[in-house]
Amino acid sequence: MASRSFTPFQLTATLFVALLATCHAGSIAVYWGQNDGEASLAETCASGNYEFVILAFLPKFGKGQTPQLNLASHCDPSSGGCRSQSKDIKECQSRGVKVLLSIGGGDGSYGLSSPGDARQVAMYLWNNYLGGASSSGPLGDIVLDGIDFDIELGSAKFWNDLATDLKNLGKNGGKTVLLSAAPQCPFPDEWDGGAISTGLFDFVWVQFYNNEECQFSAGRGAFMDAWKKWESVPAGKIFLGLPASKDAAGTGFVPAGELTSRVLPLVKGSPRYGGVMLWSKFYDDRTGYSSVIKSDV
Repeated sequence: MASRSFTPFQLTATLFVALLATCHAGSIAVYWGQNDGEASLAETCASGNYEFVILAFLPKFGKGQTPQLNLASHCDPSSGGCRSQSKDIKECQSRGVKVLLSIGGGDGSYGLSSPGDARQVAMYLWNNYLGGASSSGPLGDIVLDGIDFDIELGSAKFWNDLATDLKNLGKNGGKTVLLSAAPQCPFPDEWDGGAISTGLFDFVWVQFYNNEECQFSAGRGAFMDAWKKWESVPAGKIFLGLPASKDAAGTGFVPAGELTSRVLPLVKGSPRYGGVMLWSKFYDDRTGYSSVIKSDV
C-alpha cells in the first residue's frame, strides 16, 4: 500500500478530531422547587439549558406516613394546588426534557422500615407520579420520567428494595422508569450507596460540595481520587454535582471559568461522564451559571 503524507493543516485537523473523540458531550441537570422567586418549570425548560429537571422534594414518606410533596411556595399540595404544574411538566417533556421527582432531601421525615414498606412506597410513587392507577396525583395527570434518590438522613436500609421495586413496576407496566441518585462525594455514600450498588441507576449526580475532603478545592488529587471511585459504581452516567452560586452551598462553589478550564478537562475524557448537576434553579437564575458553562459541558 502506498504511503500517504499529511499537510500540516491535515495533521492538525486529524489530531483535533481525535481529541474531540476522547471527550464526551454532557448534559446539565438542575433541581427545581425549593425556593421562592425562581423561574417557572415552563420557563426553566424553555431556556434550553437543561436536559434534566428534578422536582424537589417529596420529603415525607415511608414508615406508615402519608406521603407529602413540598414545592415551597410554588404550590400547595394539601389543597390540590400542585396539580396546576401538570401543564408545565408536559411542556418540559414535549421539549425532550426529562422530569424526575426527588425523594428525600436534607430536611424531612422519611425512611423505610422493611422490604414491604419499600414496596408500598414504590406503589405509591408508581400510581401517583409514574403513570399507574391514579388518574390525577399531587401533580395532576402527568407521567414523570423517573425518581431521584436524595437520601441524606435516617437509616440506610431498604433503599435497594425501593429501587428494585420501581424498576420492576416500570418493566411490568411497559414503561421505562429512570432512576437517579444524588450521593455525597465521600465514597461510598452512607445512604445511597446500597441502592446504587444494585446496578439499576441510570444517572448518579455526585454532590461535590459541602464535602471539603473531596470537592475540587481539596486539590486535584483528592478530587480525582473521589471521581475515579464514583466512576467504578455499576450505574449509567456520572454527573459532577455543583452549586450554581456561592450562596447555594456552604463550600464547593467553582467559578464558571475555573470549571471550564481546570475541572471539566479532568473528567470529560471518561466514558462514564454524563455532565453537570446544579443546585439549584433559583441560584442559577441569579448567576446565569448554566448559560456560561453549557457549551463546555
